[in-house]
Amino acid sequence: MSNISVMRRTILATGLTGLVTALLPFRSALAAYPEQTIKWIVAYAAGGGTDTLARILAETMSPKLGKAIVIENRPGGATNIGATAAAKADPDGHTLFTADNGTLVFNPALFRKLPYDPARDFRPIGLMARFPLVVAVKKDSASTSVRDLVDRARAQPGAINYASPGVGSPHHLTMERLSREIGVRFNHVPYRGAAPALNDLVGGHVESMVVDYPSGLGFLREGNIRPLAVCSAARLGSLPEVPTVQEALGLQGFEAFAWQGLVVPKATPDAIVDRLSAELAAALRHEPVLERLRAVGLEPLTGGPADMERLIEAERAVWVPLIRSLGITLD
Repeated sequence: MSNISVMRRTILATGLTGLVTALLPFRSALAAYPEQTIKWIVAYAAGGGTDTLARILAETMSPKLGKAIVIENRPGGATNIGATAAAKADPDGHTLFTADNGTLVFNPALFRKLPYDPARDFRPIGLMARFPLVVAVKKDSASTSVRDLVDRARAQPGAINYASPGVGSPHHLTMERLSREIGVRFNHVPYRGAAPALNDLVGGHVESMVVDYPSGLGFLREGNIRPLAVCSAARLGSLPEVPTVQEALGLQGFEAFAWQGLVVPKATPDAIVDRLSAELAAALRHEPVLERLRAVGLEPLTGGPADMERLIEAERAVWVPLIRSLGITLD
């Protein structure tokens, strides 16, 4: 064998050995994951549906991952406070973030400038749940159907009020979309959160509201508010007598809900993303978890990173043009 051939083999062998040596700490880090307590950021206050969802899933995922998962509530700024904290976290799998359609779809259209970029800063882990939306009225409303509510709004443009948890919320945007597609105008009364909006609906101070089912579950069960239509593609099993908007108003393809998924910082390694995605999927197959979610009005929503990406794109195609055409802004 020539000296040149020997030299080439030596260089090749040394190079491969160096590469393997360089990768060993990285592989060890992945094998050891997680190495510490995992922080799960929730951009809403403790006690609400988003917080409850995260805590139910974290409780099931934590033993499988071998480390505690601690929920950190960072409410405010239309989820921007929590989203920014998550975007700036180390991409090592020890910071998770509940991202909803507000964070990933609405906010880029509602704000001229955001402290985070959904595509640049986050990597999907998987879908978790959706919050069904229900068109409801105060219990003594003159409207006994959503068709009747629409007819009244058509006869008195802008005279019928509807409450929402705030400008740019799924509740607000869904009612605006419904109004536009059916060709009527309601008067929007924004509140600072679902609780005060629901309280005024129960108290009869506002006529109507798009209610997310987990928040309104107790009031609906007790008859303090009256459901007229659900915004899902199919009727809810817990409200079988209530028609869908599609059925009641003939709006084919109309579907709206609030949904949430799990994300991590963008540069999080593939192996960690795969591990978290698998554990999230396993938790959402666990029957006790499913029972707990349904008990609080949540619909489990399964799907891995690719499914979440597809949902984000589909939602952007519907909501971004609507937001921009209506000139809705949070700046």
